[in-house]
Amino acid sequence: MVIVAGSEGGNVTRTGYSTVPDYRVSGMRQLVQNFGQENIMALELFTLFHVAISLIGIASGFVVFFGLIKSQRLDGWTAVFLTTTAATSVTGFMFPFHGFLPSHALGTLSLVILAAAIPARYHYHMDGAWCRTYVITALLALYLNVFVLVVQLFRRVPALKSLAPTQSEPPFAIAQLIVLAVFVVLGTLATIRFRSEPLQAV
Repeated sequence: MVIVAGSEGGNVTRTGYSTVPDYRVSGMRQLVQNFGQENIMALELFTLFHVAISLIGIASGFVVFFGLIKSQRLDGWTAVFLTTTAATSVTGFMFPFHGFLPSHALGTLSLVILAAAIPARYHYHMDGAWCRTYVITALLALYLNVFVLVVQLFRRVPALKSLAPTQSEPPFAIAQLIVLAVFVVLGTLATIRFRSEPLQAV
């Protein structure tokens, strides 16, 4: 890029075969910078949306399973749980990443699980064996969301990151084992209570 004097005393910038006034080059640079900033802001907003629906899915999922333990259908909470959990997996593929990442594998697995849970709940109405199918698949979908939440907490929260900077340290493994144990107990109770007692629509 070469600066040469213009006929009217102003500077111009020679680019390739053309000569462009400096103010136009500065304007183009500013436009590119603004476009980049807008993309960053859009990505931040999208990330907040993704995190929000993920947390709503997790919270509503626990409400649903505590309801199952009490033999309550909780139809409204169930709709929120399944919708936001599916949306979390779908939006996870919309981030500008290159290649197939572990998060994509978990998202794919979650969608496959939901593809069994949703028909079991709404098409087959949890009749017979579909009751257990729904409980197990819905529980697995919730577990995957919580698994990812723990991963993100150890990645983003400084105090946790210092305990397991590479997530191969014992504190991370212990945390995930505790989560797994909680879900085993929750799933066992939900399966037993949900099958053995009459359901009460709420």
